[in-house]
Amino acid sequence: MSIFLFRKRFAILDIVNSKNGYDGELIMERILVVEDDLALSTGLCFELDAAGYVTQAAYNCRKAEYLVEQENFSLALLDVNLPDGNGFALCGKIKSLHPELPVIFLTANDLEEDMLNGYDLGAEDYVTKPFRMPILLKKVEVALRRVAAAGGTGAAAGKTTEGTCYRDDFLQLDFEALTAVRGGEKLSITPNEYKLLRLLVANAGNVVTRRLLLEKLWDCDGNFIDDHTLTVTMNRLRAKIEDEQHGYIKTVRGMGYIWESLNR
Repeated sequence: MSIFLFRKRFAILDIVNSKNGYDGELIMERILVVEDDLALSTGLCFELDAAGYVTQAAYNCRKAEYLVEQENFSLALLDVNLPDGNGFALCGKIKSLHPELPVIFLTANDLEEDMLNGYDLGAEDYVTKPFRMPILLKKVEVALRRVAAAGGTGAAAGKTTEGTCYRDDFLQLDFEALTAVRGGEKLSITPNEYKLLRLLVANAGNVVTRRLLLEKLWDCDGNFIDDHTLTVTMNRLRAKIEDEQHGYIKTVRGMGYIWESLNR
């Protein structure tokens, strides 16, 4: 079942990425799993990872709030009864930061009043325990498909991210004019670095794998670059666009990179 779901999930990613101009099944959505039952949390993350997602677990409200403030997610799965609060209040805080981020409640609270409260807070769905994993995976898939069709989760709120540019108060990138400005200073960016930036910005908040970047980038002689060259290029690019207070490119060890605007 896990292999089937993994392949099915990547088939969907292939369609989405093709619409965005990218080949392959390599850009993954990140899911926040907020569940205080360690065994259930581990099982959820295992099944979601097997289905082709990237998961991050949190066992209480405090950790979940920190993660939502510091990182970007494509969807959140929330329990209601948590050690230091409740999922309803947490949902409200998440929605205040990322209004378009889809939230699915996953809880033993099956009262009609709780369900209505969850939907009133903007939840995409409300799943009661016990549940069947294939049904939950389908609900996750549908929620992410709806958000993708609507144009994203809004995780880059406060920034301008279009197909041809990225702008915030510190960094401005124009991929058509091939111009880059950091803190008012014009930068010298190579064509390959622009390609790399455009791939990352177009998929802000999602993991862009090293494999995809290696397939899309090549040197001045038309040769595809190797893994070491990619690492060197990424480090050089970070030095150009980032400083001690502003970070944009986050490494996901063993997988690839995520474009995030991080104030340090």
